[in-house]
Amino acid sequence: MTATPNPRAELRKTLRGKREQFALSAGYGAAEAALAGHLTQVITQLEPETLGLYASIRSEFNAVVALGADPACDPLPWALPFCRREPREMDYRLWDRSAKMVPDECGIASAAGAVVVPDVVLVPCVGFAAGNYRLGYGGGYFDRYLARHPHVTTVGVAWGFMRLTEAEYTPQAHDIPLTLIVTEQGVVA
Repeated sequence: MTATPNPRAELRKTLRGKREQFALSAGYGAAEAALAGHLTQVITQLEPETLGLYASIRSEFNAVVALGADPACDPLPWALPFCRREPREMDYRLWDRSAKMVPDECGIASAAGAVVVPDVVLVPCVGFAAGNYRLGYGGGYFDRYLARHPHVTTVGVAWGFMRLTEAEYTPQAHDIPLTLIVTEQGVVA
């Protein structure tokens, strides 16, 4: 018996490959600077009490470096996600930026600070679609977190070429739309 291919898994693989190629391209530096500028502007306008970031993996845009380089973001308390394998869930832990990052149970860099619920959370996107839906890595950590914290303002972070068509992406019942998505081209409406 042959296993049925998972279209989302194949789409993730394709998009991650495109992102890795883009990270090595000549235009990456300018796109990175543009995305950093747009993201800083959005965060400054939102004025979060606590900002939830993410430690970049697999050629993701590095929001920690980008926002850390902008003095406008200096006064903000930061928090990083901490993922547990069992039960499969995520929370945020304060990070004072001088403490060394520590790995969570999935091996992703996190923090050892107190558990907090940031009012604004940056969410990395493997892809995104109309209605501010996000295609993530498939673990469901962000979807479960956002279902438990529907009041949180969510800012997706993606490259413009990661936009998916209706034919490529159909939201599933567990998918939660983000508040907005920021790319190197600006805020996605």
